[in-house]
Amino acid sequence: MGGQAAPSWRRAPGKRSPPLGGGGGLQLPAGPAARLRPPVVSAAGAEENGGGARRRMESDFLEEFPETDEPVWILGKQHHLKAGGTGPSSDAGWGCMLRCGQMMLAQALICRHLGRDWQWEKHRRQPEEYQKILQCFLDRKDCCYSIHQMAQMGVGEGKSIGEWFGPNTVAQVLKKLALFDEWNSLAVYVSMDNTVVIEDIKKMCRSPPQSSGAAYGSTHSHRSAFGRNKNTAGFCSGWKPLLLIIPLRLGINHINPIYIDAFKECFKMPQSLGALGGKPNNAYYFIGFLGNELIYLDPHTTQIFVDSEENGMVDDQSFHCQQAPHRMKIMNLDPSVALGFFCKEEKDFDNWCSLAQKEILKQQSLRMFELVQKHPPHWPPFIPPTKPEVTTTGAELIESTDKLFELEEEFEILSV
Repeated sequence: MGGQAAPSWRRAPGKRSPPLGGGGGLQLPAGPAARLRPPVVSAAGAEENGGGARRRMESDFLEEFPETDEPVWILGKQHHLKAGGTGPSSDAGWGCMLRCGQMMLAQALICRHLGRDWQWEKHRRQPEEYQKILQCFLDRKDCCYSIHQMAQMGVGEGKSIGEWFGPNTVAQVLKKLALFDEWNSLAVYVSMDNTVVIEDIKKMCRSPPQSSGAAYGSTHSHRSAFGRNKNTAGFCSGWKPLLLIIPLRLGINHINPIYIDAFKECFKMPQSLGALGGKPNNAYYFIGFLGNELIYLDPHTTQIFVDSEENGMVDDQSFHCQQAPHRMKIMNLDPSVALGFFCKEEKDFDNWCSLAQKEILKQQSLRMFELVQKHPPHWPPFIPPTKPEVTTTGAELIESTDKLFELEEEFEILSV
């Protein structure tokens, strides 16, 4: 676990990018460097306005102060502001891969709760599960898959806050955050050494649920997602829905043409969630292909910050693509990618294994990845990951788990 201590962000209006469609380059709640100095209000003025000025000072401007351990006195009243608010005010320039990871995960959650055939329609009333999915990705540090949680968990992968993530790092972050998300109850498997082990996946997905849990909780409140996302879904008894992520490097500086056909076959599989990748320091979410061009969603369009309303609903207009996806030549793709697949039931995974053997791994040399039945004997024993026993919640929970996870090895180069 390297890197500096993760900063604490405060809630304030900002910019955001949609996890379900396009969008990106986005603003985080403002940090201390960007905060404005609150106006001076006299005690007399506060009394003349029936205390209204005092209340505005406390509610509207108190959060703009830099965080400190020392008590702050305002108009005869003492306030305590927690120290640590030194985070960046924007994820522009470094957050695009995190946003792509959000998009892939959001697609998996839609398949899990609403079905792969579900389609969003503007101004149409959506199921309750849809609103719960949106809540997971709001730009708040108490939402389980927010930009804040992903950035903080990335510290455990050796990435400082504000540092650009690669596909493998995002995959490891999602795997760890999913341990605290009992409502969606996903088993996230990230392949190691370009090898998918069937035995390990089935052992993990057949493990008993971590907790029966309580209700999801009121959508009116903004409690920590780690406390509110309890498992009430009860889907697929005996099998936890699987999010399978396969980080790969398909060349050194450029993608090796020998992998192109197999890479395109992945988008044809019914379990496909697309791929994370792009160009150096410029990430995209790839969702399909047309001929020798890849179809992708670009997370670099700034969106207006969205928060849940008093009734718990989320304005979802900016969460979805309002324009046609982009395209790029497949040979322009950076060789570092991560494939994503979702298997809601065990039969879906069995079908994926059959398709992978038949369509993707049919070449005898230079395969994109290996699919093996048994756990390699020279590897350490596989132990399904479980939620660490901690008593805190929110950002404190993430910061306290830095030493509970071992660093994963980076993927190796497949070709020369």
